[in-house]
Amino acid sequence: MNVEDIRNYALSFSDVTEGFPFGESVLVFKVKGKIFLLIPLDELQLQFNVKCNPEKAIELREEYPESVLPGYHMNKKHWNTIIADGRLTSKQLKEQIENSYRLVRGEK
Repeated sequence: MNVEDIRNYALSFSDVTEGFPFGESVLVFKVKGKIFLLIPLDELQLQFNVKCNPEKAIELREEYPESVLPGYHMNKKHWNTIIADGRLTSKQLKEQIENSYRLVRGEK
């Protein structure tokens, strides 16, 4: 996946808005006015931050220590940074984005 693929996927969900509230280098996606996905555009390696259930966040970090890290510049209990370097499949990347969207939207 590339930035445009991630952008298109995020925008495919209901009530999603995108913007640059932190400057032109971070693309932010919100649902119901709350952030569920951030993509820093100035990184050499594609990565993004997503919200995650705290227990699941730890589990993912342990299972994929090179690809799932505590959320960079975020509350590390609730956010993960996902490194999109090919170690995780597109399906796995999309699952992280969808889970974040549903969590922020208030779905189970």
